[in-house]
Amino acid sequence: RGTRLLAQKASTAGHSAGQLLIRVRCMQFRRIHTVDEALDALIEWGEDGWVMAGGTDLMLQSQRGEVRPGCLLHIGGVEGLRDVGAAARLSIGPLVTHRQLTTDPDIRRWHPALASAAGTVGGWQTQAVGTVGGNVCNASPAADTLAPLLVADAHVTLASTRGERRMALEDFIVGRRVTDLGSDEMLTGLDTVPLPERAVETYLKLGRRGAMDVAIVGLAVRLGFEGGTVTDARVAMCSVAPTARRVPTAEAALVGTQLDRSALDAAAEAVVDAAEPIDDARASASYRIRVLRGLLGRAVGRCQELAA
Repeated sequence: RGTRLLAQKASTAGHSAGQLLIRVRCMQFRRIHTVDEALDALIEWGEDGWVMAGGTDLMLQSQRGEVRPGCLLHIGGVEGLRDVGAAARLSIGPLVTHRQLTTDPDIRRWHPALASAAGTVGGWQTQAVGTVGGNVCNASPAADTLAPLLVADAHVTLASTRGERRMALEDFIVGRRVTDLGSDEMLTGLDTVPLPERAVETYLKLGRRGAMDVAIVGLAVRLGFEGGTVTDARVAMCSVAPTARRVPTAEAALVGTQLDRSALDAAAEAVVDAAEPIDDARASASYRIRVLRGLLGRAVGRCQELAA
């Protein structure tokens, strides 16, 4: 176990020129080698113990004082948490990096929307160390991987010394940066439904720049076709509500149609009704609503092109 000191700059108001007030707080750092070791450490530290993988969000939040871990439990070297396995449901280890999501052949084949979304998360440095498990547990409303995972019916597996439990991703994320993860639990796996035959999917994102930017609006769509008719539809959006979420009413508006104008209009109204956007530094709520309508049309059109 080592000790890491984080120095935080405080306000210099009231101090003479050249003076800098520094707050220093002590944080423990423990390198974890096995899942069992992590679970024991979580019992030892309680709510002060924070599991860390890439740390691309956690360290920034800690430096800003938004979270105050007593001990960082680094699980980056734990064996078996970085694997991808193809079966009836695809298993994705929580330590799979965004870069791995964009390059793994199974992910690219069975979850092209997820592979595409992961390629938009920050720059290549962030993608090289940031993990899908961290993105899920951080539960940002704008997290790019969440919408593609939701249309893939993703479930999470949570482990503790009491055993394991599995639940749907949409139930796991309960609010902005809030999950159903207990203080003695860690995420040990995700599993998803691979893209079925005669189905296609896409993820579209609007940011202020073409890359390395947080989504103003993100939308994932998975459509199944039979003879030009939509037999299955899944729609999920991010950055327009407190949580990333699926939109069952939009899905119902598309199923059984050949994506005529009335079906698209009904689906667009449904996503707008399900949205709860806010004004922030990136965009206004009204702008997000306008963008959301158009983005749905583009996503559905892209799916039609892929299915042709």
